[in-house]
Amino acid sequence: MGAMNNPKRFKSCPEKTTVWCGLWAGRIMDPYFFKTEAGRNITVNGDRYRAMITDYLIPEIEARGLDEIWFQQDGATCHTLRETVALLLEPFGEHLISRFGTVNWQAGSCDITPLDFFLWGYVKSKVYIDKPATIKALEANITRVIGQIPLEILIRVIEDWNYRMDVVNRSRGQHLKEIIFKK
Repeated sequence: MGAMNNPKRFKSCPEKTTVWCGLWAGRIMDPYFFKTEAGRNITVNGDRYRAMITDYLIPEIEARGLDEIWFQQDGATCHTLRETVALLLEPFGEHLISRFGTVNWQAGSCDITPLDFFLWGYVKSKVYIDKPATIKALEANITRVIGQIPLEILIRVIEDWNYRMDVVNRSRGQHLKEIIFKK
């Protein structure tokens, strides 16, 4: 799971947006934009990330009937705080791939995280085509682009993730030359 921050493309706009998204077995959750109750954009910290998990992620998983799924996240501090890991262990148990989780995920392993090796680059390549001039337009583009990703692409992403995980397993901690130079 990951976050995308608005790059310094809007020099006249001091506002930024931070978005979280989940991807599983060829499907993708609607983006979650971190905002105050009044609708102001905010950055992510441990409390806000845990609120997103409690108020958005867990209800979405339950509403979709997703059982036995794995939850993988990067090494961002708000993701790896003790309180956050404890919260994630409740619904995911042994299926938590995270630094300090049941399956330890080392920082800097973005080349095998689907949101990092695919989603954020894909979304960024599409959302700026019409040069959104406001954060509201940028967020609308992000939501639209994510909603329009073809199922065939998402299936290939999951297949590629499976391949990458096989390479990680075979490498026993070595550099992943097969991944870097294969694609």
